[in-house]
Amino acid sequence: MLRRDFEEVVRQALSELPPEFQDALDNLDVQVRWAPTPEERRRSRLRPGADLFGVYMGRPLTHRTHFDTMVPPDVIVIYQRAHELPATFAFTVESGATTVPLAAPPPGSPVPDCE
Repeated sequence: MLRRDFEEVVRQALSELPPEFQDALDNLDVQVRWAPTPEERRRSRLRPGADLFGVYMGRPLTHRTHFDTMVPPDVIVIYQRAHELPATFAFTVESGATTVPLAAPPPGSPVPDCE
């Protein structure tokens, strides 16, 4: 899938979130990248062969104080490769856009039936 097409799938999924979640998207930058960098993999403590679907980088609202008013936006990075790898016969990237698994199965692992 082309990057711009995948970004459109992400935009569509975000627009379909319930209002209470959309309200929390203020001061949040959602980015799409192909795969995590070695540093992002290390920080996420991924086991060898695992992949990362996405990562949040920022300070959670529950840890903020009234002094945190002029902060740059938090970032959510969605990794396209991890979403495309398990997308097979009966399962498409679009149908899985609203599920948020924590880690992809290692390459070569059997993909569960997603019907």
